[in-house]
Amino acid sequence: MFAVYKKRVLLLAFLVSIFCLTNACKSDVNAEDEKAEAETEEPKDERVPVELAALERGTIEAVVRSSANLEAEQQVQVFARASNRSVELLVEEGERVKKGQLLLRLEDDEQKIQLAQAQARVNKAKREFKRTNDLYKKELVTSQEYNNADYELEQAGLELQTAEQNLRYTRIEAPISGTITQRMVNLGDMVQPGTALFEITDFDSIVARVYLPEKNLALLELNQRARISAKSMEDLEYEGKIIRIAPTVDARTGTVKVTVGMDDIGKMRPGMYVDVSLVLATHEEVVLIPKRALVYDNDQVFVFRHKEENGEDLVERVLVDVLLTDRDHVEPKGGVEAGQKIVIAGHTGLKEGSKIRVLGEEVPGADLGATSATAEVTE
Repeated sequence: MFAVYKKRVLLLAFLVSIFCLTNACKSDVNAEDEKAEAETEEPKDERVPVELAALERGTIEAVVRSSANLEAEQQVQVFARASNRSVELLVEEGERVKKGQLLLRLEDDEQKIQLAQAQARVNKAKREFKRTNDLYKKELVTSQEYNNADYELEQAGLELQTAEQNLRYTRIEAPISGTITQRMVNLGDMVQPGTALFEITDFDSIVARVYLPEKNLALLELNQRARISAKSMEDLEYEGKIIRIAPTVDARTGTVKVTVGMDDIGKMRPGMYVDVSLVLATHEEVVLIPKRALVYDNDQVFVFRHKEENGEDLVERVLVDVLLTDRDHVEPKGGVEAGQKIVIAGHTGLKEGSKIRVLGEEVPGADLGATSATAEVTE
């Protein structure tokens, strides 16, 4: 019994030693294979792929943008001042008129008769006054009779003025020069005093009133340039200028009202919703940094500038102090110069002294027939 047990133990020990020898051999083979692969593998390119751009000089503007509805400062409604029927309509909507131009004529037969009667009374009063005045000089009439004659002449003159005015009221004239934007009367209508007849708008007086934060007040000046555009006319932009700046700031909103006039209204019309860009400052021939090159770190702004060291391409982080900014560029206070190259794509993973690979360069060990690795760039 003991002998059988001893044989089994010896057999198990033999099998275990064979298993260990087999695994040891496999490990040696795998180690040799890995070592061989490591010897033939190309070194990994750890450079960060980036896109560079050379800094250029140009013009930059500091612009503040707002929106408003265009409105005409000279826009009036013409009302009837007499009660009569319209007999002659002389203008239509869209027509330009001059101040004093006849727009509409009302029936005037009654007014003409009243004028003739008033004129007759004046003539009679004049003759009566002349006769009384001659007698008064000869002391043949009293001063009371003389005063009565003078009073009658004065009253007749006032009645004549009233009759002349009533006749003028039958002729509706333009109070300002402009364009007929509304006609509210038809030929043959019976109009009453106070009836609205026309609306006249002077398109040359079109303005945009914008409300800007009070922080911009110190930068605003009369005649500063402005650009006005409408979303409905994307390809058109018109020049304007500041013609008025409100002397006070609205305490409720903290804004100041700025009135912008237009040099040429073109196709702009009152009521249109427009975008207004006020040019607060213009700097020419300055270094411009594309906004896509900027890297923000808390309250600071940086760019990565290219440099060469020991034959390798590296980057250095440069602090940017922004002076002016527009839609696509910023003007730095200093730190960079025209002609220097900065990173505009591939910022992720960059830090001071990082090695870079400019897109388009050959990657060690890469297939020469492969396309450029632009997909590696992240912003």
